[in-house]
Amino acid sequence: MSLERNACEDLKAFERRLTEIVACSQPGAYRWRVILAIVSVCLAVTAYYWLSDPLTNMVPLYQSLCNHPFFTLSSLAIIILMLSGAHRKMVAPSVLMSRTREVLSDYHMSCDDTGKLILRPRSVT
Repeated sequence: MSLERNACEDLKAFERRLTEIVACSQPGAYRWRVILAIVSVCLAVTAYYWLSDPLTNMVPLYQSLCNHPFFTLSSLAIIILMLSGAHRKMVAPSVLMSRTREVLSDYHMSCDDTGKLILRPRSVT
């Protein structure tokens, strides 16, 4: 009886910790999604203006980039965000949950997107 009770308490502690980790990672992932969306929209809009400028194909690249500083800045911003791993930070919670489900499947368990454990019945062979 005490062994089952300890196992149950361990599962509850694991579930609490998992839900805490998921809850803490969601705001950060949302923030990175918003930042990447804003920078991507800025890049798309400024790229349109850069490409629709009739002087773009008549002047050297450096001069064209100097003529369109917002396009240059948004291009640099998206490059810096990608090099810093913002795209990985954006999907980190879903990667965490898929890897956790993969490990828990060996123990006939799973979890939902909030980190709550789902116990599956063991098949009798």
